[in-house]
Amino acid sequence: MNGERDVRLERWLGLALSVGVAASTVLLGAGLLLALAAAAPHASALLLRLGLITLMATPVARVVISVFEYGVKKDWAFLALTAAVLAMLLASLVID
Repeated sequence: MNGERDVRLERWLGLALSVGVAASTVLLGAGLLLALAAAAPHASALLLRLGLITLMATPVARVVISVFEYGVKKDWAFLALTAAVLAMLLASLVID
């Protein structure tokens, strides 16, 4: 039973990382192409920003998924540690 949950956790984490990196690559590539073509400077800046935000949010999504899965598994030690990491990540967004 625990092995199945571990496999599910790894699958979700892999999916989150793959989707995050793919989405950020598409956004950054589109923004770069628009910037090089000098076609739409505001749109290119927006796409580049969204690509960077997506890339930076991808590891945070991984931690959120881990917190949820450890809660489902009732693995309190890892839940506490992962929640602490998530709290630090979120605090770093607020504190300069």
